[in-house]
Amino acid sequence: MKKGISKEKYNVAILGATGVVGREMIDILEKRQFPIGELRLFASEKSVGEEISFCGKSIKVRLASEKEFQGIDFIMGDTPTEISKKFIPMAVKQGAVAIDCSSAYRMDPKVPLVIPEVNASAMANHEGIIAGPNCSAIPIAVAAKPIDARYGIKRMVIATYQSASGAGKGGMDELADQTRSLFSQQEIIQKVFPHRLAFNVIPQIDSFLPNGMTKEEFKIMEELRKILDSPRLGLAVTAVRVPVFCGHSAAVAIETKEPIDPEEVKKLLQESPGIILKDNLQTKEYPLPAEVAGTDAVYVGRVRRDDSVPNGILLWVVADNLRKGASLNAVQIAEVLIQQHRLD
Repeated sequence: MKKGISKEKYNVAILGATGVVGREMIDILEKRQFPIGELRLFASEKSVGEEISFCGKSIKVRLASEKEFQGIDFIMGDTPTEISKKFIPMAVKQGAVAIDCSSAYRMDPKVPLVIPEVNASAMANHEGIIAGPNCSAIPIAVAAKPIDARYGIKRMVIATYQSASGAGKGGMDELADQTRSLFSQQEIIQKVFPHRLAFNVIPQIDSFLPNGMTKEEFKIMEELRKILDSPRLGLAVTAVRVPVFCGHSAAVAIETKEPIDPEEVKKLLQESPGIILKDNLQTKEYPLPAEVAGTDAVYVGRVRRDDSVPNGILLWVVADNLRKGASLNAVQIAEVLIQQHRLD
């Protein structure tokens, strides 16, 4: 399809359709009434033949191959890097636009790393692949963008509190199994996480780099710099896994270039797309992962001055990592491309 040409319906393929993000994508496509002509679902061999409901119909899961991508307009998914690297180029060769939620293409200088509320303009000259950011980087960037635009961000110090679902269905199952085992005094089985997660927190997500940082922390830092178009942005990140099933949280300390006022920031956040301000200390209202799971916004609360630096502000940011942190963001990218007629 060439720029400036639109269609009424679009054929969509989902890679990793039986995973937690893939299933959320399917649900979001239906609920947002995305203009789908045909939906094709792909997963690993063990899931082939499984049927998934979409708009009142059952669609069978199949194996991906180059010929299966013929006629596809969009391909979306969140799969291991090697799977994305194998199948995304095949789909693009067949004429599809790929919206990839894996880390495979995020730091490729030729691939835009996009959050529609933050940097939709980065998609203007895409070459067939658009990457979705890390599930913690997305809500942090959504909250930081209006502050950066108004005051200029000099530095951010971030601690993330990431749920078990960030490790997929296996992570959620392990947390559930460990919780049951603790209550019934059974053996604790640990496969997905490096330590017991139930009733615990683990200050490690992904493997360690030589400098002591984890790959997850490095990814969040580099992605935020790319999304905010600020390669020299000062960043320090500690990523922590917490015993929550769904919903990533982050404590964010921002130092700005210009003087900043908490009340002005609250007003700014209230007026920004994709953000819900939940900040009432008298009624103990602030974002909680248990309450935002299943929702689409980025929630911000505990907005207050940071007196340890001249121009400092502190935020508490929470979002559903499976939705805005991955699947919803991908669908929103496709919606913007359709609106801008930027499929080619």
